Order: sequence, then C-alpha cells, then structure tokens
Amino acid sequence: MAAAVLGSGRAPGKVILFGEHAVVYGRPALAVPVTQVWAEATIEPAASGAGLTIHAADLGEEIALRAAPADHPLAAAVRLALAEIRGQGAASFQPDPDWRITVRSTIPIASGMGSGAAVSAAIVRAVVEAAKNESANLQICKSANCKLQITLADVSALVYEVEKLHHGTPSGVDNTVIAYGQPVYFVRGQAPQPFAIGRPFTLVIADTGIRSPTRIAVGDVWRAWAGEPARFEALFDRIAAVVEAAQLAIAAGGPEALGPLMDENHALLQEIGVSCPELDALVAAARSAGALGAKLSGAGRGGNMIALATMESAPRVAEALVAAGATRVIVTRVAADKV
Repeated sequence: MAAAVLGSGRAPGKVILFGEHAVVYGRPALAVPVTQVWAEATIEPAASGAGLTIHAADLGEEIALRAAPADHPLAAAVRLALAEIRGQGAASFQPDPDWRITVRSTIPIASGMGSGAAVSAAIVRAVVEAAKNESANLQICKSANCKLQITLADVSALVYEVEKLHHGTPSGVDNTVIAYGQPVYFVRGQAPQPFAIGRPFTLVIADTGIRSPTRIAVGDVWRAWAGEPARFEALFDRIAAVVEAAQLAIAAGGPEALGPLMDENHALLQEIGVSCPELDALVAAARSAGALGAKLSGAGRGGNMIALATMESAPRVAEALVAAGATRVIVTRVAADKV
C-alpha cells in the first residue's frame, strides 16, 4: 500500500529571452517559463525517528538532512522552508521531521533552463504544504497568526538564497520567473513585473549537450568587466536597449520583430565572450532552416539556444537543430497565461 502524500510541489523550467549577463549589472531582462520541463517534490511520512531524507534519483542525490552540510542546495531549500514555517508561528515544528522527500526533474542540468531554481521551488512548496497538513493534525499551529501560507514572493526569496549556493552571485531571474510561473520583466533589486504579451509566439529551444555552470561564466564576465569596465558597460547598455525594444514588440503583438533583436543580442553576447562554437553552429542552423532569429539563452559556453519560429516553420527548425548536433529540442508556445 502506497504511503500517504503529505505535500507536493511543482515548478517549470525557464529560458531567458533577452538580457542575460547584462542583468547582473543592473540592466533589464525578459524571461519566460517553459512548462514542457519541470521539477516536482513529493513528501511522504517516514518511520518514527528516521528524520528527513531527500531522494533525487534524476540528480544522483540521496542525503539525510541531519548529515547534510550547510551549503548543500537541496538541504538548504528544505531548511529555509522549515525556518519559514517556524517563523510563521509554528515555532515548535521540528527542524528534522520524519519525512521522505522525493525529487524528480526533467529539466537538463547546467543548461540555462533553471534546473536548480525549479527543484528548490518545488521543494519549498512541498515542505510548506506538508507542514501545514502535519501542523493541523498535530495541532502545532495554535496562534491566530499561524497560517502556514507562502506567497509567490516568499517562494522567490527563499529560492534566491539557494541560488547563491549554485551561482555565487545570481541575477535573480531564475528564481523570479520560476516562482511566479509567468513571463517577467526583471531588473535586479526591483520587484518583478509580469509583462504583456500581445500575441503568442513560438520558440524552439535546443540543447548543445554541454553543461555550463552559471557561476563559471558569470565569474569570467566579471573578471573581463573588471579589466575593461567602459567597454563592457557599453555592451551592457546595448543589450538593455535590445531588451526594451523586445518588450515593446511583444506588448504590441508584433513578435516577428523579435527575430532581428535575437540576432543582435547573440552578437553582443559573442562580443562579451560567452558563446561557443557549438552554440554558434546551432544558431546558424536555425536561421538557415527559416527561424526568424536565434540566440544563446542563459550563461552560455554551452547549454541552450533559442530560435523564434512560426507554427509552420517550427518542425523544420527543430529538425535542422537535431541534424546540427542538438541533444534535445523543445518547441514551446509563449503566452501570457500563468502556469
């Protein structure tokens, strides 16, 4: 007989449309969720005294919370969520409950699709739901202000803390778009703004198969910026102008205009030094197959690229990307609906 599920949580992947790297330096970025890939966390009760264990077969992880180091991302997500629960009035809720957390993810790791943030968001949501259910059963939550509820902003903030372990100095884009589950216009240090989509459009996302940890690429850009700040600030300003033009085009219902803007953004990212031959080959293949524009998405040096296509051309573009060496291709429709 299957164990009772105490709580569960789910979160989508994401891609950055425009603005990666420049967003770390205060410029805007546009990002959208990708619901075809996702992370999910499920919590079941464990034997009395067993404590909390995390099982993440997709990520090759199995760890006991009580033995996990402070900088272990999965354990950190659990601890942060449990601390949030105690801070909401359930002070007596145990810090190491007898739970088994199972984590599953279909999001490619280190590919620019927000794998780490999505897993953290799923865990946070599952922990809060499980704690709420257990607190009701055990009557732990007795005060009037003890509601054990978590807002989208709370999820985003907690996931951001975990993102620091993954990336060192995260921009905040991943946790924001994944927690809110909708397209966002993002400027570091400001409240995220869901942005208007005048007409849905189609993206083809292709994975180079090369893992590219964000921390490394961001660190390399920082060192290059430190050596030539004026040059890099000018590049970031040009990327910011592309982002603003893209947002206007999307809001006006003219996504066709995004093609040339993607091409421009990719060229600027090449100048910054975060593309690679494999990404450039996929970008060229997409354009040759009829994509309206294409660019790398995320940290670069591997990971994913995105191409703007029509519904009619998307299958042809996807085929060309596979032929050019993509290890995985996803076709997604970007709309304003919340996921």
